[in-house]
Amino acid sequence: MGELDGKVALVVGATRRRGLGRAIALTLARDGADVVVTGTGRPPSEFPEDEQREGWRGAPEVAEQCAALGVRSHACVLDVTSGEDVQATVAETAAHMGRIDILVNNATYARGADRVPLQDLDDDLWRRIIDVNLTGTMLCSKYVARQMIAQGDGGSIVSISSVAGVRGGANTAAYATTKGALHVLTGSLAAELAGHGITANVVAPGFIDTARIDELREGDRWQRRLRTIPMSRAGTAEEVAETVRYLCGPSTRWLTGQTIYVDGGETR
Repeated sequence: MGELDGKVALVVGATRRRGLGRAIALTLARDGADVVVTGTGRPPSEFPEDEQREGWRGAPEVAEQCAALGVRSHACVLDVTSGEDVQATVAETAAHMGRIDILVNNATYARGADRVPLQDLDDDLWRRIIDVNLTGTMLCSKYVARQMIAQGDGGSIVSISSVAGVRGGANTAAYATTKGALHVLTGSLAAELAGHGITANVVAPGFIDTARIDELREGDRWQRRLRTIPMSRAGTAEEVAETVRYLCGPSTRWLTGQTIYVDGGETR
């Protein structure tokens, strides 16, 4: 029996084969939680080349891997920027699973054309990143919190941020701004939901070995980045996932409104 037996987790943004969402979903499932995962609905033909070669199918495959661990699982398509879509997903999850005890906000706009100086950043791209990273987290938290309050048994909301949210590095203005805002949003949620037994926390990873940063393997960029980390290595998706699992378990019912940095000692 796991610590999360009987719990239902909604993991938003669990599409990539080498991503945080998949690792989090599988870790929660191993600890006994039934899991609903969401993806954007992109066809596999639009996935990265390595995933296409392996026949990766995105969120539905993550759900199947969770089910293979002996829990109930379900995958659905979700546009986190649409309040109507989020409400429908919450209703679908409650209908399939009976309740929602855990929300993991992991949807993040893909790294790419935003990594430029602010004066060169496209206005519409700025708005889109704000929509996905920040508004999406707000909408999911808002409507899942309503469901949790109605259930009357408490719950856990964990939002995935980044050390960029406290650093504001060059060429990351849109991304870093949204991640920093998640910390403030989570503080407000923690204060508002504490009386209902619902915790709200942030996990802020540092340099994690996922598909999101594969571009940094070119040349000596990877090794140069490792030299900035006191532990001299990249973190793993599983290490981040274990931190999320801990925040959703019975030992942390008095831990709320916090940001946990999983970054090998960079943020001190």
